[in-house]
Amino acid sequence: MSNLTFTMIKPDAVQDGHIGAILAKINEAGFRIKAMKMTKLSAEKAGQFYEVHKERPFYGELCAFMSSGHIVAAILEKENAVADFRTLIGATNPANAEEGTIRKMFARSLGENAIHGSDSDQNALIEGSFFFSALEQF
Repeated sequence: MSNLTFTMIKPDAVQDGHIGAILAKINEAGFRIKAMKMTKLSAEKAGQFYEVHKERPFYGELCAFMSSGHIVAAILEKENAVADFRTLIGATNPANAEEGTIRKMFARSLGENAIHGSDSDQNALIEGSFFFSALEQF
């Protein structure tokens, strides 16, 4: 079990002005930010990041959405980080998310669900390294 996870505040939440409120929820839940940046993914980079979903029917739409605007990428630290963060963000479909979760509060829809959270310790390391060099992680 790792104490790191990776997250992205997605283009919908950035466009809707929710960066500060989402970061406040993350801080209130006891996560420490180890690295953070605002950036914009090209369609090519979004495709590389989500390559694991390449054969799925939503892949093209997902890549188009994730390259449609700015995102905020971050590496977070907390004991049991992956599982605790998945609980904090809520179900992928905000209609099924628990009250008080980030997706329940800030997501527009299943496709525009405000935030990404790593689903495993291994993916957290892979995803964090996709966005941040060792020099950018504190």
